[in-house]
Amino acid sequence: MESSSEPPDPAFAGAMAGLVLVSTPIGNLGDMTLRGLEALRTAELVLCEDTRMSARLLTHYGVSTRTAALHEHNESARIPEILARLQVGARIALISDAGTPLVSDPGYRLVRAAIEAGVPVLAVPGANAATTALVVSGLPPHPYVFYGFAPPRQAARLAAFRALREAERAGLSATLIFYEAPHRLAETLADMAEVFGARPAAVARELTKRFEEVRRESLPVLAAFYAANAARGEITIVVGPAPEEAAADFEALLVRAMETQSLREAVAAVAAATGTPRKVVYKRALEMRP
Repeated sequence: MESSSEPPDPAFAGAMAGLVLVSTPIGNLGDMTLRGLEALRTAELVLCEDTRMSARLLTHYGVSTRTAALHEHNESARIPEILARLQVGARIALISDAGTPLVSDPGYRLVRAAIEAGVPVLAVPGANAATTALVVSGLPPHPYVFYGFAPPRQAARLAAFRALREAERAGLSATLIFYEAPHRLAETLADMAEVFGARPAAVARELTKRFEEVRRESLPVLAAFYAANAARGEITIVVGPAPEEAAADFEALLVRAMETQSLREAVAAVAAATGTPRKVVYKRALEMRP
């Protein structure tokens, strides 16, 4: 591709009025983009998830723009004030603690309000933990479904995973991406193994940082490893798509299996063929048995 000597488009450099969503590094400060820095330097205000966290990045690059906090607890209350400034021509940048704003971070309500008010909303792309983990996982890169953080309580987490399995049985075939806190990693992987079976998966930890680690194994193996080895840092879990057999209607397979095998044998065969948890198949088999 030929290089160009033309100056950068001011709309994307952050020099025009509006709200600019600026991606920041997920660990390594060297991943900050030139366009992102220009957007931060030309803004009148930088909204930060945590001003103390953002100060390290801004100081590192000599950005002196004034900052203010915008997080999940004050976002709704601050929207009218921010919109008022944007509507009279202010340039305001929004960043999160790390990565792309709005992706499991605050800002969505502000963006919706700005769009509805007719305020320009621009984005300067950059680092993102979900896509970084996806491309190093060795799992199919597309299609994929980004879930964000799974529910912290086990009952709700299992329900969420089972809802995804139902979607897979209805035809969804995609790599699944989750964020997780280190203290919940082992139990989340165990719940995934229970619901999704022995699928290939990857746990990406501390991406772009000094102690970056990507462990690629099946879900049960990963669950056992992290049950014995406590994890630290920022974590992304990538789970391979359901095998083709699992996307099929397991009830139809169960009906055929029960015609020639005992209930126990049919349940075992269908569970193995589809990746559906044995107890789910067994419960349905009991309901279907005359």
